[in-house]
Amino acid sequence: MAKAPMTKAQLIAALAEKTETDKKSAAAALDAMVAIITDEVSGGGAVTLPGVGKIYCRERPERMVRNPATGEQIKKESDKVVKMTIAKALKDSVNG
Repeated sequence: MAKAPMTKAQLIAALAEKTETDKKSAAAALDAMVAIITDEVSGGGAVTLPGVGKIYCRERPERMVRNPATGEQIKKESDKVVKMTIAKALKDSVNG
């Protein structure tokens, strides 16, 4: 059975323990990191987290989609989607 995902509080506690700081400082650092990544990716850039992966924004072209309830074909406008490519180091640590 799959393990439950780590919550923000658990992540902050682990970050505080690893960096030997208090939880308040760890929470501030995590919030700042999330804000920086959000600003960069929403502006069209990309962020590489060494050993974790690359987070970037990609534009999807206009396309035809189907409404599953009615079967009707609808034209969906182009939009942007956030993607993440996982680093080889992380894949290797998970697989072996």
